[in-house]
Amino acid sequence: MSGGHHRYSLAVLAGLDKIAAEQWDACAGSANPFVSHAYLSALERSGSATADTGWLPRHLVVADLAGKVVAAAPLYLKGHSYGEYVFDWGWAEAYQRAGGRYYPKLQCAVPFTPVTGPRLMVRPGEDADTLADLLAAGMVDMAERLGVSSLHVTFPTGPEGERLSRAGFLTRMGQQYHWRNHGYGSFDDFLAHLSSRKRKSIRHERQAVAAQGFDITTLVGAEVTARHWDIFHAFYSGTVERKWGEAYLRREFFELLSGSALGERVVLVWVETDGQPVAAAFNMLGGDTLYGRTWAASRELPFLHFEACYYRAIDFAIAHRLAVVEAGAQGEHKVSRGYLPVPTWSAHWIADPGFRRAVDRFLVHERRTMAAEMAEATGPFRRQG
Repeated sequence: MSGGHHRYSLAVLAGLDKIAAEQWDACAGSANPFVSHAYLSALERSGSATADTGWLPRHLVVADLAGKVVAAAPLYLKGHSYGEYVFDWGWAEAYQRAGGRYYPKLQCAVPFTPVTGPRLMVRPGEDADTLADLLAAGMVDMAERLGVSSLHVTFPTGPEGERLSRAGFLTRMGQQYHWRNHGYGSFDDFLAHLSSRKRKSIRHERQAVAAQGFDITTLVGAEVTARHWDIFHAFYSGTVERKWGEAYLRREFFELLSGSALGERVVLVWVETDGQPVAAAFNMLGGDTLYGRTWAASRELPFLHFEACYYRAIDFAIAHRLAVVEAGAQGEHKVSRGYLPVPTWSAHWIADPGFRRAVDRFLVHERRTMAAEMAEATGPFRRQG
């Protein structure tokens, strides 16, 4: 596919290996690690996000007349709805019951990664509005050429969601739970801002973990070795298979990540008892944010998940003066631990006019329900005044 505005050309890439890392990253920026060439390439090279796993890369790039890439969007042709965290299984079933063919569909996303970040990525200094609109129009054009049922942009930034809405996409609200650093000097300083009951509950959980004699360390960058990934992936695979089914991420993904330019951003909370590893929590470090990604454990252990995934993340954020901890998708239990609800967004282009109207009605109702739930969420913080 090629074409576009008279000053630019659009092209579709069959993989991140078709573009130089510096060209892609000039558009992606450095604040959000998940849209970087290294992260997306590791998913593809490891076999985690490929045609065989239902994620056929079809990345869209825009180049100027000199051949410089000035905008890009991570895009996939998908044969299912796994690994997205914006659930449209009900839409697929309804459309197929009505005689339609929902799959394949186009998905603008970071596979297996429910993190808000840029999707219409434009190189700084370029005509941002024109290029973002060109990417959106290019994705729709591709969807029409392929004859797919729909195109979904998941976890875009708020401004990108608004832009896509103006371009005719339906917008959907979701929610996650994030911790924000209000200049805390220590974990105890954070606790001092909570209600007495919540403060006691968190202290009880941390003390219960300490009483079990775990040796917990936070490993960063080169401190994480191949041995750690071997053990982590075994725990991860077992944890996922016990709860949900097949693990998405291959062992090689983590090795490639550590060996890439993103290696220094890996933060692994490592848990041992009597010298034997029992659990770990994988995080990635962004510009001002710690992103909690994956929990892995050999077995269920009381309160350890809260300690390794939530409290150690807060400890790290306070020590490194980070603004936010994003602890991943779902989990109302996070509210009582200081992680408060924030909206997330997705945008959806539906080819069939009748189906589009039905989805639009559903989204209006869902958005009202979601907004009401977020408004009613009771955080752990002390009331002021």
